[in-house]
Amino acid sequence: MKTIVLSLSALFFLACTTTPQDRPDNKDFSQAVDKYLQELWDLNPGFAAHMGLSQYDDILKIPNKEARDKDVEFAKKEIAVFENFKDEDLSFSQRTDRDLILNSMKRDIWENETFRSFEWNPMMYNVGGAVSIVLESQKKDLDEKLKALSKKLLKVPQFYQVAKSTINRPTQPHTQLALKQSQGLQKYLSGEVRGLVKKSKLSSREKKTLYQRIDASAEAVRRYATFLKGILANPKSVGGFRDFRLGKELYEDKFKFDLQVSYSPEQLYKKALEAKEDTRSKMFELAIQLYPKYFGEKLPPKDRQKVIQNVIDKISKNHTKPDEFVETVRKQIPELTKFVKDKDLLTLDPKKPLKVRETPQYQRGFAGASVDSPGPFDKARETFYNVTPLENMTKAQKESYLREYNDYTLQILNIHEAIPGHYAQLVYSNKSPSVIKSIFGNGTMIEGWAVYTERMMLESGYGDNSPELWLMYYKWFLRVVTNTIIDYGIHNLGLTEKEAMDLMVNGAFQEKEEARKKWTRATVSQIQLCSYFAGFSEIYDLREQQKAKKGDDFNLKQFHETFLSFGSAPVRSIKKLMR
Repeated sequence: MKTIVLSLSALFFLACTTTPQDRPDNKDFSQAVDKYLQELWDLNPGFAAHMGLSQYDDILKIPNKEARDKDVEFAKKEIAVFENFKDEDLSFSQRTDRDLILNSMKRDIWENETFRSFEWNPMMYNVGGAVSIVLESQKKDLDEKLKALSKKLLKVPQFYQVAKSTINRPTQPHTQLALKQSQGLQKYLSGEVRGLVKKSKLSSREKKTLYQRIDASAEAVRRYATFLKGILANPKSVGGFRDFRLGKELYEDKFKFDLQVSYSPEQLYKKALEAKEDTRSKMFELAIQLYPKYFGEKLPPKDRQKVIQNVIDKISKNHTKPDEFVETVRKQIPELTKFVKDKDLLTLDPKKPLKVRETPQYQRGFAGASVDSPGPFDKARETFYNVTPLENMTKAQKESYLREYNDYTLQILNIHEAIPGHYAQLVYSNKSPSVIKSIFGNGTMIEGWAVYTERMMLESGYGDNSPELWLMYYKWFLRVVTNTIIDYGIHNLGLTEKEAMDLMVNGAFQEKEEARKKWTRATVSQIQLCSYFAGFSEIYDLREQQKAKKGDDFNLKQFHETFLSFGSAPVRSIKKLMR
């Protein structure tokens, strides 16, 4: 039965992607891509290792001016090469690959010459990911990985020395979070990484050398943390803090490069404002329906805000215990897998299991949950669902956090991050025949798919149409919408922390602890918070268009698998390819 389903999906894929107007792949373009990728890997060994090319595991790129100049020179050269390939020369898929390459190269130039975040974002200097990507590779045994790591660690002191000399007028939020992550990285190196050396079969001499390099790296990170503390205590030492707000011009440029959507920033912002009012209306209808269940014969308040908030407050009391949070997430994954299979929504690869783990220390402070997926050249590497435990929170903070991620909302989170959200999509992305679409994954498509699956699962019957689950879903979706509103507001309209907190807590019914974390995230990231709503809107609209066009012939599973088969390309490109 499984083989038949896959065969039908393959036929559907061919029907959607091979049309009379399409052309065969251009061999010259394919050769240009191969040459481009080889130079890209050589210039960016960290990116190459992240993509699964383990031959680059032992190289650490020093982020100095010479390296940046080489990146710009390379980008300008490749833009000239790929702009010579016109639409009429390429297949539809190759056109998308060309556009992705050009966008990436133009963004690199803009980053180095205009945006210059290497000066004001101390979070960029974190070797934690470079270390963990070596240790998590499935292509080598532990001893081989440690030998590669030993070579890489040699350059860590130089890496941080360059970082300190490069930072100039950083933003305060980036500096604060960089300090926190650096402290976590120091513990990671001195604890977990050192522990792996002890377990290895390396010779005594090799172990001694590696211990020395780990200690030297941890010391370099410690000194970097001390440097950041000095900045926070005396900002004038680096020219003072700059405003973390981008302003209209930089915001629009970054929006264009990062999202690659059919909306302008202002259009998306206005669309989000409309969605906010529509979502709140639906929440009120559900709250009125649920009011007698939770408050008996007591009449609901006349104030809509209070009606919704009262019901949410009651439902949110149902949550797991603080010390069981990670384990509760772990137990829900098989339930989601079973539902997707039973409803035949998507083929899940049993050979690619998802492993739930506590978020590594050096990654904490940005998001409470995330998926760490292998690159297209190391598909055997495990996929991790990082969940941050609540151990460092006060009792009040834990309660606030758990009320936000109550028994209902936690299910939505796991759909988004795991199945059939990020985890499933990224497995499909690694199987895409277009490497370019996998390595230049479009964040809007990736986040949009995860948000889309939340509603799709409930529409398909997940939760037995529970009004509580639907109410909490809309609360969650209102958060997605509010992400766009506060991101645009902060960087374009001067939205203050107080105003943003009011939008999240009162406007979107979020717990204060969640809103506080989101404010921090909004100040250290730009545009990314818009990707959720933008991607969802494009994907949901595309599905509804396909349903209207095909009528009774529309098959939800075929739509999902065809959509995902193109890798993590922008939705607007996938829409063209599906034609």
